[in-house]
Amino acid sequence: MELEIINLTKEFKEIIAVDHINLSMKNGVYGLLGVNGAGKTTFMRMLCTLIRPSVGKILCEGKDIFEMDGEYRKILGYLPQEFGFYPDFTVQDYLMYVASIKGIRQTAAKKRTKILLQQVGLSKVQNRKMKKLSGGMKRRVGIAQAMLNNPKILILDEPTAGLDPSERIRFRNLISELSQDRLVLLSTHIVSDIEYIANQILLMQNGKIFHSGTQEEILNEVPIRVWRLDVRKSEVEHWQAMYKVANLKTMPQGAELRILSEQCPDTNAKEEELTLEDVFLYYFGEKAGNNDDVL
Repeated sequence: MELEIINLTKEFKEIIAVDHINLSMKNGVYGLLGVNGAGKTTFMRMLCTLIRPSVGKILCEGKDIFEMDGEYRKILGYLPQEFGFYPDFTVQDYLMYVASIKGIRQTAAKKRTKILLQQVGLSKVQNRKMKKLSGGMKRRVGIAQAMLNNPKILILDEPTAGLDPSERIRFRNLISELSQDRLVLLSTHIVSDIEYIANQILLMQNGKIFHSGTQEEILNEVPIRVWRLDVRKSEVEHWQAMYKVANLKTMPQGAELRILSEQCPDTNAKEEELTLEDVFLYYFGEKAGNNDDVL
């Protein structure tokens, strides 16, 4: 399976949400990494044919996805940031309802639902009402509904938003299992969501994908190094003003800083291994923790 994105652009009045993206994706897990407002959601909604581009094309196996229409949607699974459901539906009823919307025959839908409920670990709560599920369980139901048609292309928009660490780990493991023989695009601003499962990482900012590659390639190409430095508490503000500080750990005798710098910041600094989270901070700076509305 291959998606080819050619000069893809989306404008909303004076705002360019997606800006001339050119990209080719094949089977595997792609992690779309960027701060909120980078254009990730708009990009993914175009890939799902929910909105049309202002300029450019999206080709699936050489065919325009908007011309393919239903043929394309048959091979597509999508989990938006927020998905609607009837709160009084049981998990089983909800999945059967979505299956009917997708045109899956009832007999096939029952078999597929049973398999998916086992796969996402919800067999024991299949008769529980949706409104009584935890946030993590609802996200797992969301994955199940996206997988009902056994899609060749699976698109997940901020799938772990609001989940606790244990649920995020469970979710990542599930995505890794589901990624065999299909193209998975996962957007997030949480680095750990893709650090261990993505074959390719796409960095997005201001509507552009400005860097892509494997984690190793991205780490090797970024022009920074990481240094650990112990300082007095009174010196912390000075170092934060001088450098990008990836981490600050306060201790009884002072503070331990994780500093991003091309050059050694101090003779007492010790170099440490660069991580994807360091790269994220380097490119996105203070915006890394921004929670503004997304595009």
